[in-house]
Amino acid sequence: MATLVLALGMVLVAEGLVLALAPSRVEDLLDLLRTIPVEARRLMGLAALAIGAALVAAARLI
Repeated sequence: MATLVLALGMVLVAEGLVLALAPSRVEDLLDLLRTIPVEARRLMGLAALAIGAALVAAARLI
């Protein structure tokens, strides 16, 4: 459970930094995401989910 809380905290720190340091870039990124088809976005999300889960699992083994 501690690993899950740690991972969530790290994600929030990373996202907070992006929003604090480059808010206009976030708007550009959102515009870019709107041009990508829904199925491609879903596939990217699933890939990010799988990679993230693998990284958390690998971190627990180290």
